[in-house]
Amino acid sequence: MYPFVTPPREVKIGDAAAFAGTTPRAIRHYHQIGLLPEPERGGDGRRRYGYDDMIRLLWIRKMSEAGISLDDMRAAFDEARDVEDVLGRLEETLAAQEADIKRQRAAVERLRAVGSPLGLLSPLVTDRLSHLPSGALRPSDLDALLVTERIFGPLGAAIQASVFITLATHPGLRAEADRLDAADAALDDTVDPHDPQVEELAAQHCAHHKALEQAMEAAGMDEAEEKLFEIDEADLTGDEEDTQMSAFKAITKMPYGFSAARTRCIELTGRLLYGDLSAGS
Repeated sequence: MYPFVTPPREVKIGDAAAFAGTTPRAIRHYHQIGLLPEPERGGDGRRRYGYDDMIRLLWIRKMSEAGISLDDMRAAFDEARDVEDVLGRLEETLAAQEADIKRQRAAVERLRAVGSPLGLLSPLVTDRLSHLPSGALRPSDLDALLVTERIFGPLGAAIQASVFITLATHPGLRAEADRLDAADAALDDTVDPHDPQVEELAAQHCAHHKALEQAMEAAGMDEAEEKLFEIDEADLTGDEEDTQMSAFKAITKMPYGFSAARTRCIELTGRLLYGDLSAGS
């Protein structure tokens, strides 16, 4: 004969969680949000869960596996929302999740194809730079593209890519850029912002920028950038529009820790460049 087991009338929270495939912490959360009525405590001060409680926990588990939100579960139990409304919201959530998975898979494929963090940037940027040989882009170049894409979106970063393409294909310009970067780094807090070397370095930056522009023009970068603008905006940015921020806001949010001397060098370089443009217009 098989022994007959008499089921308990009520069980503790740990047993209820084990049977329903959840955790005591989750059950307590269901109590807090009103999804599961909180049973009365027994003489030992512990909650006891009966048959109806277990049935609701099992349905909660099933709805959770289907992707139904806790708010929609509560509405469904209260019959406060039509089931079609709940399913419609669920379909929207699943569609968004599918789009996220599609983007993530595309990023993984780009990473595998490119073999560097460049693959994490938008396809527009990756496509412009993927032809460059390994090591042509410095980590600081990728950092700059990352920040630009955050502020100005994929189009802005793809246009900025022209600079790095030119540097990668012109060793002399690359060497000068590296030298200027090292000189910038030397402008630490010990350097007086009005030291003559600051103005001299700004002039060198201006000259290098002009030489870089000439090389870009000779390489036909203007035409390549014009083609970027012809790409449909929806295909270009997708859902990334919402993640961008204004340049003004970015200035107040993105820390660089530049010294006063380096900040003045940047300002002087801008004045030299844009002053020349104003004079020529």
